[in-house]
Amino acid sequence: MRYVDTMLSTSDIQKIRDEFGDYVKLTIDIVNRRMVVGPILHADGEKLLLEKGGAQDDIWGGGIDLKDKIIDTTAVLNLRPRLGNESMEILDPQRRTVFIEIVKIFFKALWH
Repeated sequence: MRYVDTMLSTSDIQKIRDEFGDYVKLTIDIVNRRMVVGPILHADGEKLLLEKGGAQDDIWGGGIDLKDKIIDTTAVLNLRPRLGNESMEILDPQRRTVFIEIVKIFFKALWH
C-alpha cells in the first residue's frame, strides 16, 4: 500500500504494476486529492487517509486496470446509505467525476 499525493511517473507506475499487478485498488480523498494505491482492503486506505487529516465522507474507493487504462468506481467502502450511496458504485455523478479526474491526474503518464 502506497500513499500518493503527486503525479506518478512512468517508472512509479511500473513499480506499482510490478508490486500489485495490472489491477490496483485505489482509495481516494476526493477533497484533499490524496490517494492510497494497492490497499488489501479499501478500508485500509481509508484508515491511512483519515490519519492524514481526511474526512470519512470524502473518502471513496475504486481501482484502475493499468493495462487497459480502465478506471472503476466500485468498492464495498462506497456503501454509504446515509450519504445516499446505497451501492458499491459511486452513484453521485459529481463525486464519481472527481474520483476519475484524480485518478487521471495521478496516473497521467499512462495516457502519454
